[in-house]
Amino acid sequence: MAPLLEARGLSRSFGHVRALDDASFDIEAGEVVALIGDNGAGKSTLVKALTGNLPVDSGELYFEGAPVIIHTPHQASEMGMEVVYQDLALAPHLNPVQNMFLGREIPRKGLLGSLGFMDEKQMRAKAEAGFAELGGTVRSFSAPVGAMSGGQRQQIAIVRAISWADKIVFLDEPTAALGVVQTKNVLDTIKRVRDKGIAVVLISHSMPHVLQVADRIQIMRLGTRVATMPAEGTTVEQLVGAMTGALDSQTVKRKEKAS
Repeated sequence: MAPLLEARGLSRSFGHVRALDDASFDIEAGEVVALIGDNGAGKSTLVKALTGNLPVDSGELYFEGAPVIIHTPHQASEMGMEVVYQDLALAPHLNPVQNMFLGREIPRKGLLGSLGFMDEKQMRAKAEAGFAELGGTVRSFSAPVGAMSGGQRQQIAIVRAISWADKIVFLDEPTAALGVVQTKNVLDTIKRVRDKGIAVVLISHSMPHVLQVADRIQIMRLGTRVATMPAEGTTVEQLVGAMTGALDSQTVKRKEKAS
């Protein structure tokens, strides 16, 4: 079977800087793929190219085996893809329910809906169901998210993405600056999302977290994918070696065959 999402030979330059250099990527349904690399390796640029946030100079994208061109993030959303960026993109003055349905509000039926009134009861019920399904907790569904902890805001952003994505979720450093308990909750949520059959792309600098939840790990260096390794049986030292170029090519090839 063809991968759910596949990129072949993506290249993108910003002036004299080549951010993507013949980069490739692939992910299957119901799989967690970690995307790792040093700062400037091209991870964020690749994700933007995959989700319609950045046009590329050359290369091909395939979705469910068919060639596609994703022009906008809205198009990616319609295809079942959502992104949780490191800044979370939450509106701090709105509550969790309002954030989850921002731009996707459910109008009331009849005349009130035509006048702009929202079905707050239905939206809250859907939000509560989304948190319950993924084991998430939130202090209050009526308080502004700006008054909540980093872990709570992270869960809100992830649950929002999962509520609308039915194919792929991209998570950019979802455990950054979180405590031990909050980090465990996020990692457990990633596993639950995978178990629903949704693919998860995890961008992270935390090698232990990557090895804990990923099925495969794709390593980028200088704008290209240099290796793909199975999480099982791979060590932090091997990942760092591939990222820095210190791992010999024969070891990388053996790991790629294993994956």
